[in-house]
Amino acid sequence: MESSVKRKIRLKVKRARRVRKALRGNSTRPRLCVKISNKHAYAQLIDDEKGVTLVSASSIQDKGKKSKESAEKIGEIIATKAKEIKIEKAVFDRGSKKYHGLVALIATKAREKGLQV
Repeated sequence: MESSVKRKIRLKVKRARRVRKALRGNSTRPRLCVKISNKHAYAQLIDDEKGVTLVSASSIQDKGKKSKESAEKIGEIIATKAKEIKIEKAVFDRGSKKYHGLVALIATKAREKGLQV
């Protein structure tokens, strides 16, 4: 018999695999991976062919907690850093989260700053 915690983790991993199954990032169009934890929000651009993180941003850098303002700043930071390394397009990876709330805020702010997601 499976505990409820193990079941939730198993279903979360299953959702993330289903979302990432069709997503692959490369050097011209990396994967914009967003992670929301209980305390902080993270975003990074990943080149899956080489297996390296090109750019990253988080609410830890902002010296704040997870909030709408920090999510907006993360989206802006990730877009400006991407422009610095001449990346214009990215593939959006929401992981196991729904596309709403902080995840959607990060994506919309990145789009507003010129990153095509």
